Amino acid sequence: MISTRLPTPGRGPHPERPYAVGATVPHTPLRPIWCCRACGQPWPCATARLLLRAEYESNPIGLSIYLAGLMYEAMRDLYHLNPHDGPEPAALFDRFVAWGPRRSHPAR
Repeated sequence: MISTRLPTPGRGPHPERPYAVGATVPHTPLRPIWCCRACGQPWPCATARLLLRAEYESNPIGLSIYLAGLMYEAMRDLYHLNPHDGPEPAALFDRFVAWGPRRSHPAR
């Protein structure tokens, strides 16, 4: 249970990625329900994932950091909307972070 004595964090940055060239409605999240503005699927939708991979092709660590930050924001929004039946943390991790860049294992 979250303590009421902790300060409430402020709202994070507004997600403006991925940028889609020529798209009338971008595949960005509609907050606080975190579905795609363009297709209505849970965000990040398949198109958003492809666009994010392309946009961050030369910066995979930046993509991981961006996705982890958005996962935090989604957790806060979704649990605020439905504190008793919110999504499982593992499901949100799979949805936001697990599909991103693969980490290489350090040499043993």
